[in-house]
Amino acid sequence: MNSLEENIRPTFGGHEKFVFRHGWLKKGVDAAKREPLVFTKDEALAELGVGKNMVRSIRHWCLATGMLQEIDGIGLARPLQPTEMAEKLLVGKGWDPYLEDVGSLWLLHWQLTTRLARGFVWHLLFSIYLETEFTRPSMQKFVKNQLEQRGIKTTDGTIEREIEFCLRTYIPAKTKLGVISEETLDCPLAELDIVRFLPDDGVYRFNVGPKVSLPLGIFGYALLMFFSRTVENRRTIAIDEIIYQPGSPGQVFKLDENTVVEYLESLENFSNGSIRMQETAGLTQVYLSDALGRDFQGQAMELLRRHYEPR
Repeated sequence: MNSLEENIRPTFGGHEKFVFRHGWLKKGVDAAKREPLVFTKDEALAELGVGKNMVRSIRHWCLATGMLQEIDGIGLARPLQPTEMAEKLLVGKGWDPYLEDVGSLWLLHWQLTTRLARGFVWHLLFSIYLETEFTRPSMQKFVKNQLEQRGIKTTDGTIEREIEFCLRTYIPAKTKLGVISEETLDCPLAELDIVRFLPDDGVYRFNVGPKVSLPLGIFGYALLMFFSRTVENRRTIAIDEIIYQPGSPGQVFKLDENTVVEYLESLENFSNGSIRMQETAGLTQVYLSDALGRDFQGQAMELLRRHYEPR
């Protein structure tokens, strides 16, 4: 079992059948920073300016993308507070509070696929499923089998609904007779064009290959976070692991081998030599400098800072 998945018992349905919209994450983070119990209060509807179901949906997406985290409180209600990433990215005059940098969307995509408690289907779709094409029925069968292997019980209807909203996160909605409604508004992640739908065949296809809008700093962040979950005492990792292993940047971002190598070559300079490629006995590996220590989270955040605050 992928090390990401140990002791994970995913929850489904918190999205309330809404994909997250432009402004939702910042709105939720700002509200929770002012009042950690905002999502349990009647005033949340006025505070967030949306209906009850959308209040729950905003809470879900803020947790699913790692912008909010639960903290200890008194009683049954669970207070929330912004994570370190949310503080840097969204709060005040943060790095990109309105998600105008497409790199922030790639970062959110990474977050969704690697935070399994609420994004388990996202993880299965982008990290575990290795084919380039699928249909909804074939994906439903795949997800059901994966859940059964992990001893996770749910209904076929729940699986079908989670797949639908996972895909809606990335596929622009089709309106009927040009009617725009809350259910047809697109998620910002549709801009990534990482999954395409071929309506004539009812087939979905991953867009595998170079991602010109994926910044080096976001790839570097993902690489270090992947490294932190994959290795124990090693300072090296094989390129094949970065490309093909479940939860790897290559899988999550749907990159080909040449593109991953190009990112890795560029990272040596971007990381001031802390991350470098080296070939030994015919095996090309990525080496982490001892200067990085074991604080992968801190070093990964530093790569994000270099992306958002270039000198």
